Amino acid sequence: MSDDSFQMNYTEGLNVFHNARRQAFWQEVMGLFRGKSAELLSFDDIKARLRLREESYRGLQNVPLDRIVGSVGRYRDFTSSFLPRGSTSRERWSRVYAKANSMEGLPPIELYKVDDVYFVRDGNHRVSVARQLGSKTIEAHVTELPTSVNLEPNMSEAELDSATAYAAFLEETGIDRTRPLHQSLQLSERTRYTDLMGHIYLHKSIMEHEKGKPVTLEDAAARWYDDVYRPAVTLIRKYDILEHMNDRTEGDLFLWLVDHLRDVRDEFGEEAPSRTFSDALVDFLEERRIPVPKELEAEKDDSVILTKTQIMRAVELGRLREQHNPPDDTAE
Repeated sequence: MSDDSFQMNYTEGLNVFHNARRQAFWQEVMGLFRGKSAELLSFDDIKARLRLREESYRGLQNVPLDRIVGSVGRYRDFTSSFLPRGSTSRERWSRVYAKANSMEGLPPIELYKVDDVYFVRDGNHRVSVARQLGSKTIEAHVTELPTSVNLEPNMSEAELDSATAYAAFLEETGIDRTRPLHQSLQLSERTRYTDLMGHIYLHKSIMEHEKGKPVTLEDAAARWYDDVYRPAVTLIRKYDILEHMNDRTEGDLFLWLVDHLRDVRDEFGEEAPSRTFSDALVDFLEERRIPVPKELEAEKDDSVILTKTQIMRAVELGRLREQHNPPDDTAE
């Protein structure tokens, strides 16, 4: 590209930059009114929250620009839509703009992939310019850090806190290691992971009683997942029960089923009319005046029914163990 052509594109880049800065200002103002940060996500923060350790190179790919949500070190230099903020160099941004409009074009950027979103390792200005040019994708060298936690663009702080709680649950139970193809156990209320831990601790006690020797929490969690959680989720999916619960997860419905069965068992004892997960699903539909499939009424399943006292004792035990052995949030 000739010097004159570069200078013309550079001058145009300066004007585009100023316009983008105005957009960034208004995006930040609207973010303040809505109570939502206009900043990019910090990769280091997400890595620590989700306890990410492994990484593997996935090659050169065309990545959707709207799935790039954060940066390794420059997350404060751009807004969440990669508009340049005050700390961004006007001259550097405009030079990148000029090169993007040349015959040579820009080299690929480098990205980290976490779930289905991306963080810029190198190339923040190139992402910003590409978005201003209206591009839909960008070429990038991608390194993936695997996780079982779902991430989406524009997640709120509460949603990130929920993802953090889920990552801690998976880390403590080891389910993502022992059952790498596990169905999601994510809950919409992060405080209820303690209840799930209560079920696992109780299952651990039962296994130790059966075996007559200690059982690791990881082994107990895997057995609980196989014998209790997965069969319940299979029934939930078989009859499409989740379509009747707005903004709820399979894990939420699992806890409702167990709570319901415990309450019925506590009230009626051994003569309880509802004793299995399929019975609880029938009650769930009937309470909401939803037609019950005849196949569900005839469903035969073996469910682990536990009393409310047992569960509460296990939950309290789990809390005491957490207090005496708090997780190391600084671990990498």
